[in-house]
Amino acid sequence: MEADEFETFVRQSTPALRRYARAVAADPDRAEDLLEETYVRVAWVWPRPLADGNPLGYAKIAMIRLHTSWFRTLVRRLRITSPASPLGPDGGSGDGSDLLRRLLAGLPPAQRAVLVMSYLDDLDDSTIAEAVGRSPATVRSLRHRAVGAIRAGVPAVRSGVDREVAG
Repeated sequence: MEADEFETFVRQSTPALRRYARAVAADPDRAEDLLEETYVRVAWVWPRPLADGNPLGYAKIAMIRLHTSWFRTLVRRLRITSPASPLGPDGGSGDGSDLLRRLLAGLPPAQRAVLVMSYLDDLDDSTIAEAVGRSPATVRSLRHRAVGAIRAGVPAVRSGVDREVAG
């Protein structure tokens, strides 16, 4: 019976969780991997999210934790010293959604996760803090830095576009 319930959950939740994974990972290939890893993690403990009554919420939190854990491991392995610029060498081109995707992709995973949980899920700081393993004050700080980074990236591109139009 529980296996049938899990299969039903997977069929019904895949579209929503795939969108969520793409927002969190900012890379379609990594998002698919993250989605699969999340389903494996949820399947492993399936009676718990089912008993909790909110398996989708459980899966989203598991996805956030898997993503931040994966990224921490990657950073430790690669010893990244400076993040790559989210904009192309020409200062960016394309529509606004393309720019926003690139700006979000340039954010550290914790900041991106906080933005996703804040604006897509409309969760409060304490719920986000519990999900990402940080304090509510740290969540507010991460959100503030992320929004500031996005705001800082937008005017630079607009001024480049304005110069192209004027020239």
